[in-house]
Amino acid sequence: MDSEEEDTRIPISHRPEWADVTPVPQNDGPNPVVPIAYSEDFTETMSYFRRVTLLIVSCLVRPFSQLVGYMCVWVEQEVWQFRRLILEALNADLYEELEFIEGLASKNSKNYQLWHHRRWVAEKLGTEITSRELEFTKKIFSVDAKHYHAWSHRQWVLQNLGGWEDELAYCSQLLEDDIFNNSAWNQRYFVITKHPELGGIEATRDSEVDYTIKAILSKPENESPWRYLRGLYKKDMQSLVTDPKVVTLCLEVLTAKVHCVFALSLLLDLISHGFEPNQYLKTAVEALLPESINPDSDILVTVCSVLENMDPMRVNYWRWRKSSHLPQAEEGVKNLHIH
Repeated sequence: MDSEEEDTRIPISHRPEWADVTPVPQNDGPNPVVPIAYSEDFTETMSYFRRVTLLIVSCLVRPFSQLVGYMCVWVEQEVWQFRRLILEALNADLYEELEFIEGLASKNSKNYQLWHHRRWVAEKLGTEITSRELEFTKKIFSVDAKHYHAWSHRQWVLQNLGGWEDELAYCSQLLEDDIFNNSAWNQRYFVITKHPELGGIEATRDSEVDYTIKAILSKPENESPWRYLRGLYKKDMQSLVTDPKVVTLCLEVLTAKVHCVFALSLLLDLISHGFEPNQYLKTAVEALLPESINPDSDILVTVCSVLENMDPMRVNYWRWRKSSHLPQAEEGVKNLHIH
């Protein structure tokens, strides 16, 4: 309901069509621990709704009446499933239902039940609304670029209704607008792994590595593309270790001596999986040590020492890595998908 409807709303108890219906109030017992301060409208609506559901269960009224359907508009969050049954029974116009949902989303787009309902409607209407659904999520992203429910819905639409054609370009546009948009990075990974015509990670790896390296060099402090780079070698650590582009990237960032934590972390994982740094890399790492600390003969220990100094928030982790020498890259890959 819009504000004008709310201002002019007539209480249910004053409506003649409800005169023969006795409401059932909520029973919290004589001494409720934490009583909820519901609004008068909500309390009244739910009291009548309880009676209606009891009557339906008792088969005393026609199950899917227009009257009950109208009531569902007032208690959106409680009766979505009931509403769907009514929509089907009345053979309602689902395009009008889309409009109804969009109106609610403009006020409370974080209601997960609303998104579940939207998916149900979209599934009923099929591929003829693919473009509309993709545009709907774009509107949400224009307000909240990391809206979890909208991203989940968009992925469902792509997998079930299609619309893959421009999705990679859309991800590129989002990242051009905000290279720190980790949701867009996540969506890009979703596209290259799920797109039915791209051929998967192996087919797109070379071009995606080039794209990601460019993004990293523009903002090496941005963790998302570093995670994305690891994801491009998921389950193929050997290719990550032997790819000269990755080694060159680490060297370039370390040589610049600015925002080096993620480059050092990646280098540490490479070393843990058998990579032997050349003298240029060793020199670049040693140059980052404080004057009070001498480089170790073991380059892995030296890298950890630099990280202890540069990344005090995770100092205990780097100390553990120094002592354990255990590979950890796969754990980073598992955590790639972050909203």
